[in-house]
Amino acid sequence: MSATHQPNCTSNPAHLYVALEMGMAKWKVCSTTAVGQKPRTKSVDARRMDLVMEEIRRAKARFGLPAEAEVHVCYEAGRDGFWAYRWLTRQGLDTVLVDSSSIEVNRRQKRAKTDRVDGEKLAIMLVRYQEGDRRVWSVVQVPSVEEEDARQLHRELKTLRGERTKHINRMKGLLIGMGIDVRGMAGMPGERLAALRLSWDTQTDPQGAPLPAGLRERLGRENERLELVERQIEALEEQRAEVIGRGSGVCVEKVRRLLNLHAVGVTTAWTLVMEFFGWRTFRNRREVGSLSGLVPVPYDSGGSERSQGISKAGNPRVRALMIELGWGWVRWQEGSALSRWYGQRFAGGSKRQRKIGIVALARKLIVALWRYVETGEPPEGAKLVDWRTKIPWRLQQELEEELESCLAGEVT
Repeated sequence: MSATHQPNCTSNPAHLYVALEMGMAKWKVCSTTAVGQKPRTKSVDARRMDLVMEEIRRAKARFGLPAEAEVHVCYEAGRDGFWAYRWLTRQGLDTVLVDSSSIEVNRRQKRAKTDRVDGEKLAIMLVRYQEGDRRVWSVVQVPSVEEEDARQLHRELKTLRGERTKHINRMKGLLIGMGIDVRGMAGMPGERLAALRLSWDTQTDPQGAPLPAGLRERLGRENERLELVERQIEALEEQRAEVIGRGSGVCVEKVRRLLNLHAVGVTTAWTLVMEFFGWRTFRNRREVGSLSGLVPVPYDSGGSERSQGISKAGNPRVRALMIELGWGWVRWQEGSALSRWYGQRFAGGSKRQRKIGIVALARKLIVALWRYVETGEPPEGAKLVDWRTKIPWRLQQELEEELESCLAGEVT
């Protein structure tokens, strides 16, 4: 009997289950019809969807399925992103995007791991998932093209700010290496730039000699790159402010709603909406906490019982942002119920206890913010402000003038 025709299969033979194991140069296409059926595995060139569809057609013929048989496809979320999911879905295939960190693995110290082994395992797990075993893995929610594109602005801003810090620190390091004190070069980026330029143009080393020509040239080129980054940061911040001030849509309204909370800034509100609240669907607070990675992971087996900390699953940007917001919330929303809870439980403890308490506060806070953006009910005792006060003053004036002109036109 052929290896791909085995008895004792447990699933509906009219369905084909396909797992894609995606490499940089080659993809493995693993197909099966049931848990007891050895998967059929073939290699195709990466990103050649026509070859993938051809292998699906051949797999149907191999397993004796009709051409109209229903096809279920899965692959792991990773470098290839969401484009393959969208393409397969448009072809009418039932596609599942799997969180790779949630997949069961063998606990042996050494285990075989190849693309073929991983692909075959994914195919068998897909059968189990389609039969109703939803605990076999976690499924990734896929944003639309527009929703995914909305995440580019704040991610690029974060990258550019990191580059700005690297440029400034590199310039300071070069000056320190010549014995120049740069401790007074603080304040806003523009002030730091002016102080740095003055340092290499006019100052001398401790022996009174001018800075070497090669060093001055290098500092000048570094400064040009820094100025370019500064211009790009300013342009992106203006673009974001324009969207918040004049834009429309569900996501913009959610950003404005979060900005109505004292202690929540533009970067925090924008990132939380575009990464978390804007397009994801949560059924309950447990899903919110799970995706943020702030939920505790206990270990309680036999006589061993301990805490393993938080899961750190889900979106790392949101998790880091919520920890920062937790500290700001305690400071600027001291009258809220969450801040009072933190003060009673953790404020009087050690430094380690206060850090643990902030993580617990961040978990409660993100659930409260989710309820706020969905229902409009603010966290208990939270102080509210007008979101317009958090955008640039020039834009505030323009919006006020536009509102006055609209009101005047309605009166006439």
